[in-house]
Amino acid sequence: MKSFSEIDTVSKRASRAAGFDWGIAEEVGKNIRMLEMLGLPGIKNLNYYYKVRVKRNFEILNLISEENKSSQLEFCPIIAGVSFLDQVRSLENLNEIRFQSIAYPILFLPFVSRASEVIGKKIHLKIDKREFLLNYGNSIYSNALKNEITTIGNDITIKFIKNVDSFEEKEWKELYKLSENTFVEENESLKESGAGAGLTDND
Repeated sequence: MKSFSEIDTVSKRASRAAGFDWGIAEEVGKNIRMLEMLGLPGIKNLNYYYKVRVKRNFEILNLISEENKSSQLEFCPIIAGVSFLDQVRSLENLNEIRFQSIAYPILFLPFVSRASEVIGKKIHLKIDKREFLLNYGNSIYSNALKNEITTIGNDITIKFIKNVDSFEEKEWKELYKLSENTFVEENESLKESGAGAGLTDND
């Protein structure tokens, strides 16, 4: 079994050989490592994407807006991902962001996951019928964790999820009240037996 370090290194070098600069290649290396760690087919999709990319060009998306439609060809998932990650702080105030036609969208996914960590919010990503909940760059929940190649995402939506507690205030107060049973009032006996008590200062 290949180590995650090998996966990162080979993906990075392959991306540089495919024509991306070293900066973007390093981002791709991190992304494929993330996908494989989370059980998603990063190497498989990257390999097939680079095979296809030799034969055809993909549209470049540098500036992200609410509606992003390709003119003829599918968007390159790597450039679209880099653009999204770079611009996420200005995009998070939008209710919803839509993309039409991103090639090999699984390669776009880790950029969105890392964007979740940057802004400190969960992000809901939908790729056609597949849904993903991205949790601060640490985990991905999905209804479609399959070892497959997806050549195109026809309809992709991104929604930023507001940070709210998953519990009610009453539940918090009840649990906090229980936790108070561990609080002990400080008295003279505790002060004398505390850390550093009884030591002589020879300075």
